[in-house]
Amino acid sequence: MRESGIRWLKTWPENRLNLIWREGRAAAPRRLIASMKNDLKWLLLMVCAWGLPLPAAAQWAGWDYDFDQEKKPWSEIMAQIPPYPKPENLIKFEADAGSPHQFYIDAQSISVGEDGVVRYTLMIKSAGGVTNVSFEGMRCDMRQQKYYAVGRPGGTWARTRNPQWRQVEYKQINRYHGVLYADVFCNGKFTVSSPQEAIRLLKSGRPRQPD
Repeated sequence: MRESGIRWLKTWPENRLNLIWREGRAAAPRRLIASMKNDLKWLLLMVCAWGLPLPAAAQWAGWDYDFDQEKKPWSEIMAQIPPYPKPENLIKFEADAGSPHQFYIDAQSISVGEDGVVRYTLMIKSAGGVTNVSFEGMRCDMRQQKYYAVGRPGGTWARTRNPQWRQVEYKQINRYHGVLYADVFCNGKFTVSSPQEAIRLLKSGRPRQPD
């Protein structure tokens, strides 16, 4: 009985999907999630009765959490403006080999929020001697970037009015946001694991290798 039950558990997702697929293709994903959630408690009782190892039971229990997470709308946390960047904390990165400008990230400003947004301070020094500083955020899952504040002379910040998310495009010129997205802060739609990992990638100066 126990062995047959385990074999059924292994094939349960496939069997359930085939059943719902036959009932109606258009509603299959929605019905699959709903029916899986309805059966989950019963399945966990079966797991306990058959004495399956704890990792197996934990894997089934995680399904309910994943489904609930998919339903939750994304909510952005309040961005805290960091201290103005200091020269000793700046990390230079190569954004455009043909550009006369120099690009830096303030290592102390990098954070990975609970909302999945990477926040950082970017400094651009132009060939003409002009320095532009901005505190920004990047959403890897949506490939978007936002300005929270811009630097003012004297080392102070001015919050941007009604900041909006905009798409990150990998351009031939002024492509620093594309470089930060592809090589530093994001791995596809996944966010860098920590500020330390982002700093390591900035210092390495090499494109990120796919996982």
